[in-house]
Amino acid sequence: MTLLFIGTTELLLIGGVALLFFGGKKLPEMMRGLGQGVKQFKEGMKDITNLDEEQPENDEKLKDPEKTEAVVPDPKVKKPTEQDSKPNDDGRKQ
Repeated sequence: MTLLFIGTTELLLIGGVALLFFGGKKLPEMMRGLGQGVKQFKEGMKDITNLDEEQPENDEKLKDPEKTEAVVPDPKVKKPTEQDSKPNDDGRKQ
């Protein structure tokens, strides 16, 4: 069994040192946390690849203006003015 060019003897030696260093109670907790971290990393990578696969659909919509939907501004939304960005006497924005 080789894992990153590490043989069985080296893995046992590393495991023994880790057992002596961290103890029998703490080591399983650390490995469980490491496993959960690897699982979350794999899920994140899977999500990223799914986004990459969806990208061509979005590109086709951008190329064809008839397929895009027009964005109409909401008249109820107040546009920011210069007075909104000026600071008060105490230095905070309004």
